Amino acid sequence: MPERIQQGNWVQLHFSMHLADGALIDSSRQRKVPPQLCVGSGTLPEHFEQLLLGLKAGDRRSWVLPAEKAFGAHQNDHVRTFNKAEFAGMALAPGLVISFADRGRTELPGVVQQVFEHEVVVDFNHPLAGREIVFEVEIVAVRAHEIQPVQVKGV
Repeated sequence: MPERIQQGNWVQLHFSMHLADGALIDSSRQRKVPPQLCVGSGTLPEHFEQLLLGLKAGDRRSWVLPAEKAFGAHQNDHVRTFNKAEFAGMALAPGLVISFADRGRTELPGVVQQVFEHEVVVDFNHPLAGREIVFEVEIVAVRAHEIQPVQVKGV
């Protein structure tokens, strides 16, 4: 019986993501070797990984994911207004991605939405937040996660 995908399995797959209007976001079809991932590792958003559970090599599926189950709803409190003087020397324009650091010094990308005379509006939502996503997969191979013993010299 073919191996069915479960948490911890290695899965090789082709995938594509489209917006509801058909605009392509990403696809693995141009790659010579289909990508592989360990289910549960967080490589894909949680809801995407959940859709893979139970599938086997050869399966093809397509799902329409509402924003909340894809990249999240757009949250207005993730849009911030800054004093333009904080960006001295930068060529600011809508669409520019700027790397910020949060209090824990974690990198946080923000997208410039608007530039005014004294203010800059930056959106920290995921660029696909608030968008319905069509997620398509073709499972190429599934294998169980195998723990390899390690020999340590001198022990």
